[in-house]
Amino acid sequence: MPNTLTEAYKQESSWKPDLFKGKVVFITGGAGSICRVQAEAMVLLGANAAIIGRNVEKTESAAKEIASLRSGAKVLGIGGIDVRKVDSLKSAVDKTVAELGRIDFVIAGAAGNFLCDFNHLSSNAFKSIIDIDLLGSFNTVKVTFDQLRKNKGAILFVSATLHYYGVPFQIGVGAAKAGVDALSNALAVELGPLGIRSNCIAPGPIDGTEGVERLVRASKAEAAKKVPLQRLGTTQDIADGTVYLFSPAASFVTGDVLVVDGASWQISSGVGATNYPVSILNAIDAPKGGKL
Repeated sequence: MPNTLTEAYKQESSWKPDLFKGKVVFITGGAGSICRVQAEAMVLLGANAAIIGRNVEKTESAAKEIASLRSGAKVLGIGGIDVRKVDSLKSAVDKTVAELGRIDFVIAGAAGNFLCDFNHLSSNAFKSIIDIDLLGSFNTVKVTFDQLRKNKGAILFVSATLHYYGVPFQIGVGAAKAGVDALSNALAVELGPLGIRSNCIAPGPIDGTEGVERLVRASKAEAAKKVPLQRLGTTQDIADGTVYLFSPAASFVTGDVLVVDGASWQISSGVGATNYPVSILNAIDAPKGGKL
């Protein structure tokens, strides 16, 4: 997968080219579509990075590609890591500190999700989403806490807007992300006296992501018409929000959620809004194991 951002990002953005010089960002889910571009932006603006993932080949390949964006950049690709297991994550932190020297910023972006109505959603499937999204986020901060405290760092959770209103077929991720937001709020209060900030970024419909490919069943052009700004978001939109929240410009911003969705959630035009409630009733009454 080629990089989304290029050297032009430094020239065209509002940020100083060396904004994060000497800093290190630790990113779970770093080879995914959104978190990868977050990593690209941070590296282009001077940071070194460790991207953490399950798939070894994908994670290591992404790290090499991201490192090519800036001369002298150091980007570790640490695969085979399960965010549900503290010991697994701890090994990634130890390697990052050993090779990059520190951790200043943490992005908890590892996530799991799939479309399913309540009747067909098993307890194990629900638990899997909670474990990856919520427990994984907790574990990520837990293992990086000493570095965050030492460097007065900042945390960014990749959240969502699916729990702001009832969204059919998204019970698991809605519950998980509600927990992530609550976790971030509590950390902002508890860790603020230590100089650590904690925020969430909540992407809406972002073009080029697995979520949009799976969730937008109509054409993207039609989907864009339902967004007040009349377009789908881009991964660069999320990257820009990330840069802001880690920058000195946000030094007094903590316990906040930055929604980057073109005001989509305000009009409740998300998954399941089309043909409601027929789509829900059909799904609930479908045979177990059948297609939704």
